[in-house]
Amino acid sequence: MTLRTRSPAVPGTRSAAHRLRVLRHSRFRRFLVGQSTSLLGSGMNTIATSFVVLQLPGGGVDAVGVVMAARILAVLVVLLLGGVLTDRLGARAVMLTSDLLRFGSQGVLAVLLFTHSARVWEVVVLAVVLGIGEGGFSPGLTALVPGLVPEDDLADANALLQITQAVTSVVGPGLAGLLIAVSDPGTVIAVDAVSYGVSVLALVGLPLSQPAAPRRGLLAELGLGWKEFTSRTWLWVTTLHISLFNFFLWAPFLVLGPMLAQQRFGGARAWGLVLALYGVGSVVGGLALLGRNPGRAVAWSVAASAGWAVPVAALAVRAPLAWVAAAALVAGVGAAVCSALMATVIQREIPAEARGRIGAFDSLGAFALGPLGLALAGPVSGAVGVDRLLGFGVLWQLAAVAVVLALPSVRRHDAKRGAGRTH
Repeated sequence: MTLRTRSPAVPGTRSAAHRLRVLRHSRFRRFLVGQSTSLLGSGMNTIATSFVVLQLPGGGVDAVGVVMAARILAVLVVLLLGGVLTDRLGARAVMLTSDLLRFGSQGVLAVLLFTHSARVWEVVVLAVVLGIGEGGFSPGLTALVPGLVPEDDLADANALLQITQAVTSVVGPGLAGLLIAVSDPGTVIAVDAVSYGVSVLALVGLPLSQPAAPRRGLLAELGLGWKEFTSRTWLWVTTLHISLFNFFLWAPFLVLGPMLAQQRFGGARAWGLVLALYGVGSVVGGLALLGRNPGRAVAWSVAASAGWAVPVAALAVRAPLAWVAAAALVAGVGAAVCSALMATVIQREIPAEARGRIGAFDSLGAFALGPLGLALAGPVSGAVGVDRLLGFGVLWQLAAVAVVLALPSVRRHDAKRGAGRTH
């Protein structure tokens, strides 16, 4: 089974112009600039906020945990409402409101820091507001992009968005560290606020999307969205697959990885190298998808998710740092392919009037078990051993990929041709 290209001039070749033809659409270019800037600010935010809380009176590691938990919980609580509002009001309107909330929360925090009047409880409240904005913004991505480019260019649009996310995830933290070193965390928070302002300007310039769904009660609309979601076996199965991956494999990796880097490889610099190469791999994966429109994209997406097991396996067998870093590169490639292909399939096959709710159910389902996995990774590793816990996660992921690929609704699903669009 090989990836199929979109009719290149010479079989097996693709020109750079062909790969980047999606950029000829001015609406997508505008959104890409705004989204890139916003993601860069978000990549800087976590580090800056952590240092802010550590420096405040009454702050500390526990307070940092409270701030992060408040933000994540706000995202999870608001996701479903964001999906309903996206289908009711249109993606642009909800995303614009969400970015204004994020701009306001970080702007207020920057002012409090510059005036030396910030307190921990205020940072927690503003983190909740930021999380509300993120939870409202996320479902709109699923619904907005199909209105910016023709269907044939959806795969390239998602690949470019994946590349952007990968680049900013690497550059953002590094830039935040540099700014903190030469100034203070408040400056980074202010830059983050400005990044959301740029996103607001980008969204304002896009045409107002018209909601396609008739208005019903909130619970009725959620019920209809749930029906759309569960009626597609390939969709709910792959969402469950990613949810359990986050719980069994990735959460232990994120929690135990820094500790193992400290014990085996010398500390934070080694772990930073691993994460940086993961980001580089995501860029490579996104570039590899440009100009390609693979059939059976759902199966390719699931197969690519096996890549996440590679760096975890390297840690579990106590491989040298060079092998762990190379394995992270492989995982990054798989992550980009998995995410971009699945986003494209959902955008092509879900009715426009339900994309917001489907995006919300997909995001909520994929990440709901993540916080629990993060909380349990430390205690469970203490009981069974770090290497055993990581090894179990690797075996789980590989077995899960095999099981999901064995399902006919996943293996035979071909969104490109329309064949296999069975539920």
